[in-house]
Formats: sequence, structure tokens, C-alpha cells
Amino acid sequence: MPEKMAKSIADIARIVGVSESTVSRALNDNPLIAEKTRHKIQQVAREHNFKINAKARALRTQKTNVIAVVVLFKERTERGISDPFLLDILGAIADELTLHGYDMLLSNTRTASDDWRDYYFDSKRADGLIVIGQGEHDVRIDRLATQDLPFAVWGATLPDSQYCTVGSDNKMGAYLAVTHLLNQGCEHIAFFGDIAHSEMEQRWQGYCLALQQAGKDIDESLRFATDFTSESGYSSANRMLKQQPLKVDGLFAVSDVIALGAMKKLVESEIAIPGDIAVVGFDDVAMSMFCHPSLTTIRQQTMEGGKLLVNKVLDKLAGKPARSQVLDVQLIVRESSRKAH
Repeated sequence: MPEKMAKSIADIARIVGVSESTVSRALNDNPLIAEKTRHKIQQVAREHNFKINAKARALRTQKTNVIAVVVLFKERTERGISDPFLLDILGAIADELTLHGYDMLLSNTRTASDDWRDYYFDSKRADGLIVIGQGEHDVRIDRLATQDLPFAVWGATLPDSQYCTVGSDNKMGAYLAVTHLLNQGCEHIAFFGDIAHSEMEQRWQGYCLALQQAGKDIDESLRFATDFTSESGYSSANRMLKQQPLKVDGLFAVSDVIALGAMKKLVESEIAIPGDIAVVGFDDVAMSMFCHPSLTTIRQQTMEGGKLLVNKVLDKLAGKPARSQVLDVQLIVRESSRKAH
């Protein structure tokens, strides 16, 4: 045991011959520090029985090194953290936060109060906030925007919004999906989704644009309000078959989980996919490739989106500008939409 014990980060930095910031990052196991250097610093800290006083550091720096992530969903639906798309984007956010030495505090609308500034920022629960989804035009997001706080939203970039969003080109994605169905010979294409949500409203706009460019009228009877669950997709398909049993020959669902629920009902009703009804989803979650028939879908850049959300918040924390960003989407054609010509 060394005769003179290291009492501070500065002492360890002097012993190892690195900067204090390098020691701080290494003790937090930040992967930005080379593994060999990290292990050396951590070994010296153990030899000196040195531990960071996290509470004291937080009081001194007024930082928590935590970014809160709020998932918005409606209380009356079953959508939750287990949604495959949400799991994908949350994983991307968590990985990127770890890379920058931050922890993630995950919560939903049941956990947080209506005053997000007080709950997350003033109470020092988090340094920044990431919101997944905009709900049905949630006013709490607009309220945060007026307070110049470090946060970013996964969702739709809206014309009058004053906050930073990262999201997919929803209108283009739906346009690609419906144009594909039209090219497969579909004449009557159903829309499954809830356009009260900003992202889904943009997907409805893309659906309408594709039909209009093909010289077709918009038939409102083919729009079925559907929540973000397979159960709701199954229920909407049931309503569709009762209402228009022979008319619909194409189906665009605003999420893969909705599409998968609808396909289950179609199969149970002995409706051939894609022979009778071709189906396209949105998201490209992992199970879309492995269901039968495999699901044609619109791929979102989930990993890139998660990284961007983190970096937008960190830019705002550093006093840098953070601008909204729209990510390209891609049509992935699989078995559920390949009709024979």
C-alpha cells in the first residue's frame, strides 16, 4: 500500500500522468478512454482505496449525469415499453448515453407530473430530457419549449414548433407504401392508424398524396382509427371485414405491430395475403422479417435516430444550437405485398 494515499482525482491524475478529466471519465468507465488507460487508472484508484463521492460531485457541479427519457402513450391503450419499435429506439439511446458517460432515467406519463421542468430539472433528477412521441399534441412539450430547457423529441417536425425534433419522413414513407400497393394492382387500400398523433397524421397525408397522384378519390370509409397495438390491429381488421368484406384489396398500417395484428385476423378469416389483400406496415421491427408471410414495411433509421436525440440534447447542454432533423425512410418489400400479375 503506498505510504501517501491519494485523496483526490488530482492526486490520481498526477500519479498516472494524465489529466483530471481523463481520470474522472475512466472512473466512470467511459469507453471514450482507451481500455488500457482506464484499467490503469482504476487499478491505482483501488490501490489507494479511492472512490468518487457521487453526491458531493453532483452538488458541486449541479449535474446529475442523467438524461431522462419519457415515453408518451395514451392511458387507455396497452402500448408500453415492450413495443418492439420503442425497445429498438430506447436501446439506441441507452447505448449512446453510455458512450458519453450518462445514465438513462426511463419513465412514462404515469410517473412524471404535469410540470416536467419541476419534476426533472428543478428537482435535479436529470440534466436533460428526451421525449419519445408527441402524443395527441401534448401541451407539456410546448410548455418546455418556452422555458429554453435541454430536451429533444422523437416525432414529427411541425411547422410552428419551437423545439428540436428528430424523426422519420413520415409522409414519404406512407407515400412509398401506398404507391407500392397501387403498383401491385390494389384498387381499394385501407388505412389503419390514429391521425390524432402528429406522426400518423403525416402518414395519412402521404397515403392521400399517393392516391391522388394515381387519380383516385380518398374514401374516408377505408380509414380505421387504430391504436398502436396488435390487438387494435386485429380489431380494426375485424371491423373492416364486416364493413367491406370484398372491397378492400390493400392495407397500409402505420406500424408493424398493427399490421401483424391485422394479418392474424385476415389469416383466421381465410383471407389470402397477398392474394386477396396485400399488406404493408411501418417501422421494420425484427419480427417483420420472420412472420409468415413476411411483412413488407417502411424501414426507419432507429439506431441513427437514437444517437441523434442524445447528441441534440448534449449540444443544448453545451450551449450549442440543436436543429430538427428528418431521417430518410426505405421501402422493404417482402411476401405480404407481392401480388401475382
